[in-house]
Amino acid sequence: MAQLIFIIVIGSVCWLIYKRFVVAAQRLQQKSQRQERERSTGAMGTLVKDPVTGEYRVKRDEE
Repeated sequence: MAQLIFIIVIGSVCWLIYKRFVVAAQRLQQKSQRQERERSTGAMGTLVKDPVTGEYRVKRDEE
């Protein structure tokens, strides 16, 4: 019985690590695609409009 619980715990930990890896890989891919688009158009960054102030600013990496 203890072995079964151990296997379930190890399996769950492996699944969580895998899901975090997939999320990090997707985030890296999106960043790479955004940088490639900026490079192809010659842009220095992507501008986003602040809905409160109405001002434009350069998009940060964590957005």
